[in-house]
Amino acid sequence: MPDEDEDYDNYYSESNLSAPDFVVERIGEIIGDFSAFRETNRLLDVGFGAGTIMDVATEMGWDVCGTEVSQPAVDHAKAKGRTVHHGTLKSAKFPDSHFDVVTASEILEHLADPVGELVEIFRILRPGGLFWGTTPSARSISFTLMGQDWTVLCPPDHTQLYSKVGARLMLKKAGFSSIRFQTLGLNPSEILNFYRRRTTPEGPFDRVGTSYALNEKMTRSPARKLVKGGLNMMLDVLQIGDSLKIFAVK
Repeated sequence: MPDEDEDYDNYYSESNLSAPDFVVERIGEIIGDFSAFRETNRLLDVGFGAGTIMDVATEMGWDVCGTEVSQPAVDHAKAKGRTVHHGTLKSAKFPDSHFDVVTASEILEHLADPVGELVEIFRILRPGGLFWGTTPSARSISFTLMGQDWTVLCPPDHTQLYSKVGARLMLKKAGFSSIRFQTLGLNPSEILNFYRRRTTPEGPFDRVGTSYALNEKMTRSPARKLVKGGLNMMLDVLQIGDSLKIFAVK
């Protein structure tokens, strides 16, 4: 990806270098599921951003490192004592078969050469290791309803979206054979805003803020968590969730 530093040095600031408590809690649940792959105890987060995955994984006893092209994000992580590489994954030159788990949350949609990135991830994973990633889904109900007006589509920042079929083809080309997906998540506020503004023009829609607000409300009680889980199960069965979750084993 060309000009990574120029593109992303201005992306991170104090306002987005932290995560809400419910996000930290959810990441803890996700990393808890990685325990079955714990052998070398090494975990890598590609494009770590705010560093929340690294923070939570460190607290859970993993030997963690990360890569990131944004200098402010790297400085933020180093100030917390994290082991990080400033630059692309390939430039880090990790050893073959080095990690139990490699994570890449909301990264693939940014890349000009996603297959090349996946080939590198495959190389540095140990046999039986896990690649876990997330990326917006090209088959989501939001994209179906809003098309080019879906705020996730923000070229040139996001270069492309992937369906399960397309993502599976990429992963197989990189060498992965054991692959599964989930399609979860939806921001109904954005869909309502899309139809409302056709008659009442409004300012830019705050996708992240409204999504955080909704998720926080849905995690305040066991009953709400149950409802959220049921809705996500339905989105996954219908394959129309906004986020494509990737689980690929080497």
